[in-house]
Amino acid sequence: MKALLISAAVSMAVALLGTPIAIRVFTRQGYGQPIREEGPAGHSSKRGTPTMGGTVMIIATLIGYFAGHLATGEPVSVSGLLVLFLMTGLGAVGFADDFIKLYKQRSLGLRSGAKLAGQVIVGVVFAVLALHFPDGYDLTPASSHLSFLADFGISIGPVFFVAFVVAMVAGTSNAVNLTDGLDGLATGATILVLVAYVIIGNWQLRNDCTSGLAPNCYDVRDPLDLAVVAAALMAACVGFLWWNAPPARIFMGDTGSLAIGGALAGLAVTTRTELLLLILGGLFVIVTLSVIIQVGSFKMTGKRVFRMAPLQHHFELLGWAETTIVVRFWVISGMFVALGLGVFYVGWFPK
Repeated sequence: MKALLISAAVSMAVALLGTPIAIRVFTRQGYGQPIREEGPAGHSSKRGTPTMGGTVMIIATLIGYFAGHLATGEPVSVSGLLVLFLMTGLGAVGFADDFIKLYKQRSLGLRSGAKLAGQVIVGVVFAVLALHFPDGYDLTPASSHLSFLADFGISIGPVFFVAFVVAMVAGTSNAVNLTDGLDGLATGATILVLVAYVIIGNWQLRNDCTSGLAPNCYDVRDPLDLAVVAAALMAACVGFLWWNAPPARIFMGDTGSLAIGGALAGLAVTTRTELLLLILGGLFVIVTLSVIIQVGSFKMTGKRVFRMAPLQHHFELLGWAETTIVVRFWVISGMFVALGLGVFYVGWFPK
């Protein structure tokens, strides 16, 4: 528990103090955000705002995580390292995307195929490694079963499991990326989901099958260290949000959104709550569905359901203030997180 608190404190301090340094450096280098011409009119004022702030979040999380373990002498875990690898690897893909945008001064970076290829490669490496490294109880970071509140059903086999995890990683990272369209929106929603994973990791530790068999215990390899990872990233997001809140002085960019999405997917896989993430990250699901509905409707009927997708821009064009949309979407995210935690707890409660 000390490692969790220290990791969170260090991570928040690094993000809070490091972000203004990044703002100055990125501004000096001209790393300003290009803005889509077809976007809401109010976004034109954001042109030139420094981006790639996700690099600070990633660095803060890594420093906080290792500082917590160094200070307490507790060993790092394979599960924690794998989630950090997934976060950092997807952050690197996002960084390449952001850098191309800045270098060519356009709103499009990597081609969609190249971006997906990067997500697939990182996701495959994570999924394959997660099926290895058993501990003394023969528990690996992930299993080849699907999971909701815990593993269920029969094994789907390593090949189908890797394919499932890759789809999950790509879907989650792209969902967070789509939600990152207004100042502080994705950052605040992510904080709420990560709070849930801090709670889930601690709950799983206290009801661990390796410490005492019980009807509703959890077969999770490193629950406490996964809570440490979630706490470190959550604290980094809090420190970053200080500067990212409306009006944002820096954007996380694809560097941050892909990294965050990867971390959420990694936490879901390693805590055996893969399908529960659909509830905990309900806001991200809704925003992604709005894009799917918009594109599908236009291709099939030539008509648009929303004034603009993703969904947050629809409300902008309806005249809602940006801060109103952000706060209301945070409330919606909080409701989904509360629902997800409620389902998680009820699923454990002895019947």
